Amino acid sequence: MSTEKEKTEIAQRFFTGLRNRNWNLLKSIMADDIVWSLPGSSLISGEAHGVDAVIERSQLIVSYGLTFTLKHILLGQHGVALSLNNTARRGDLVLDEHLATVLSIRERKIFAIATYLSDVEMVNAFFVAI
Repeated sequence: MSTEKEKTEIAQRFFTGLRNRNWNLLKSIMADDIVWSLPGSSLISGEAHGVDAVIERSQLIVSYGLTFTLKHILLGQHGVALSLNNTARRGDLVLDEHLATVLSIRERKIFAIATYLSDVEMVNAFFVAI
């Protein structure tokens, strides 16, 4: 089991890796069998299985020009949650999404990511083919 300090460091590395597009940093904190679930019917929705699929999803998300704002890191017994506000603008479309990204940790690696959205329809409308 990871300590609270280790969980916080993993959460900070996840956030930093995503924000700075540091794919090697992200890979270094993920288990090979990682699964990322995200609600909705957009291009980023559903389950991404494996490190490569999770990195591809991350690359797609950042390609839409998001600004990631970390509100809080919340510690749990088996993982950590990031409270975020993601914003972006593309033409007339505006994304202003509050979300929680829950990182489940095993042996100091993220093995599952579950994202919870405040407005699934906003995400569905924003993350479409461009």
